[in-house]
Amino acid sequence: MSNPVIVAAKLKLKRSALETKLSEIKEAQERSDTLIRAIDDNTTEEEVATVEKSVEEIQTELAAKEAEKTNLEKEIEELEAALEESNEKTPKQNENPEGGQRKMKKGNEEIREGIKAYIRSKGQERAGFTSVEGGALIPEELLAPQEAPADVLNLSKYVNVVPVSSGAGKYPVIKKSGSKMVSQAELAANPELAKPVITEVPFDIETFRGFIPVSQEVIEDADYDVAGMIASEIQDQELNTKNFAIANAMKSAPAKAVTGLDGIKAVFNKDIKKVYNVKAFLSASLFNALDTLKDADGRYLLQTDVTVESGKKLFGKEVVVLDDTMIGTLDGDLKGFIGDAKAAVTLFDRKRASVKWVDNDVYGELLAGFVRFDVEKTDSEAGFYITYTAAI
Repeated sequence: MSNPVIVAAKLKLKRSALETKLSEIKEAQERSDTLIRAIDDNTTEEEVATVEKSVEEIQTELAAKEAEKTNLEKEIEELEAALEESNEKTPKQNENPEGGQRKMKKGNEEIREGIKAYIRSKGQERAGFTSVEGGALIPEELLAPQEAPADVLNLSKYVNVVPVSSGAGKYPVIKKSGSKMVSQAELAANPELAKPVITEVPFDIETFRGFIPVSQEVIEDADYDVAGMIASEIQDQELNTKNFAIANAMKSAPAKAVTGLDGIKAVFNKDIKKVYNVKAFLSASLFNALDTLKDADGRYLLQTDVTVESGKKLFGKEVVVLDDTMIGTLDGDLKGFIGDAKAAVTLFDRKRASVKWVDNDVYGELLAGFVRFDVEKTDSEAGFYITYTAAI
């Protein structure tokens, strides 16, 4: 009979995978429905053909996801039956909520111990966890508790995040037009509306790596939570890598030179359509330059607002402060992205984190962490990459 703790841990992983798969299916169906609804009597044959091709690709993707969902449901059913059988043979005194929590906690501990054994044995022992691509897959429940502190910058919160299950593909995007419908008399012919602009954005998932140099002495003598160390290191490197990738996509927006506060105000007031939810992502040096400006009455121009993360607003819009070298190139750069980051940038997240031993000429051997994602620009009209010059 399988260990009920391990069965429970596997069941939790499968249920989590099923929830993710259901979310992916719903998202793909919504994309398909959105494309179909965009077709009307005024849509050209060429546009219809583009939509049909996109819908066909989405349907193929959906079929694969449905098959994966069915397999997951079958595996969950088998695990539930195995767990029920194990529970029937478990002494009654353990059948209580606290006992169930202890079992799940013990299940996580066994996974942690399995990963720790994998590390100690340099990849020779592979029991107690899921293997992937020659390494150890870090379960979501081990990564989840290692949340970044609230004051750590996470640009993923501001952009469009799309979970994907394939290594490459195309994502259809309908640009915001700002158009509207018109009032029409009863039974009158439908007027022509603005045609939707559908763009297929290709994505190609990349593998990003973070290396943890670990000596043999540390491996043999460690009495701390090695799995926790790995989860923390992977999350820290994943966060930094995604932040820089998102910032690079912002830097690819149309460039605009602005002079003084009036130049920035013009970007907010007239250069970006009002359909976009605009924010200012500024280098620390640019933020400091603006934060020290005062009006004729000696009042600082940046408004304090505790409802936004940075605590500051500019012309009523949230300000997000980035390192100079992230949104710019050098320390002291007065750079920034002003626009709707959610419309302008999409993060295609493969959502896989793993570790494995790799050879290295300098360290001998390294424990490497891997995450997979891609970041692409999706709407070039959603914002500008500005270079600021102070007014004379």
